[in-house]
Amino acid sequence: MPETGQKKVKAIALLSGGLDSTLAVQIIRDQGIEVLAVSFFSPFCTCDRPGHCEAVEAAEKLDVPLKRIGLGRDYIEMLKAPRYGYGRNMNPCLDCRIMTFKKARELMETSGADFVFTGEVLGQRPMSQRKDAMRIVERDSGLKGRLLRPLSAKLMEPTIPEQEGLVDREKLLAIQGRSRKPQIQLARDLGINDYPCPAGGCLLTDKNFAARLRDLFNHGEDDQYDINLLKIGRHFRLPGGLKVIVGRDEEENERLETMARQDDFKFSAEEFGSPLVVLRKSQAREAMEQAAAICARYSSGRHLATISVSCWRDSAEPDQLQVAPLPEHLLQEYKV
Repeated sequence: MPETGQKKVKAIALLSGGLDSTLAVQIIRDQGIEVLAVSFFSPFCTCDRPGHCEAVEAAEKLDVPLKRIGLGRDYIEMLKAPRYGYGRNMNPCLDCRIMTFKKARELMETSGADFVFTGEVLGQRPMSQRKDAMRIVERDSGLKGRLLRPLSAKLMEPTIPEQEGLVDREKLLAIQGRSRKPQIQLARDLGINDYPCPAGGCLLTDKNFAARLRDLFNHGEDDQYDINLLKIGRHFRLPGGLKVIVGRDEEENERLETMARQDDFKFSAEEFGSPLVVLRKSQAREAMEQAAAICARYSSGRHLATISVSCWRDSAEPDQLQVAPLPEHLLQEYKV
């Protein structure tokens, strides 16, 4: 293992669990360098599912320790007004990288590591993996000279660990562009056969989710509960600014039932069969009738002039509201 004086060389890996970051870890490990992996998660990740996390699985296969760090309030505040703006939707790719790389730098400093490295490939992503963007991230994260990209290192200036001989530059690569063929071939050469496809990763790149999040911020709603609700059901914004969520299937109905807070009202047209509908924190009669009308619209009694909709909060006995199903033009007008 390389050493600097009496100290073993140690590096912090940003590990997503995808192919590129997995290859980067293998390349650095093959040089005898001790690796501590770190992965970041937020309410907008799509790689984490119940019982499944790609970064955890990759770390286990690579046999490297993994530290998981959640992005909380500071991330939400950054998301509202990112310094370097958004991508096509609400993805603040540069600001997101700067924030996570800063945290990786802090881990580097507290753990006594020598540098940070990632699986980034020059030119693979148009917003965050241009050479100028990579320099911005390196500078603003405080990692200038200490941020290594093993897959594209030979296309960039040597970093401090390369200059000091902690990393053998000749064993690094010069991959660039959006083609995945070089990485796939490298994975074969290294005996890495089980890795996830590169699609997905962040809900902020999704047009529909971004519209919901933008609406949420515009109405001053930004706590974790409201953000998590964006992932479920159909969303409507009533004229008074209140939010209504409609479950799309049995699974979403159950999730809404479980997630609803004590000050949320729930609606169901039980006689006809309907989705569960949640009205966020309001006792206004007009809003309750509008939410009930939306519930009626999605029930099997939508063709009737009026139907009975149950309305309740927490464990209280339900009331019955007699409402007409919401007209289609209003449904579209309220839809987020």
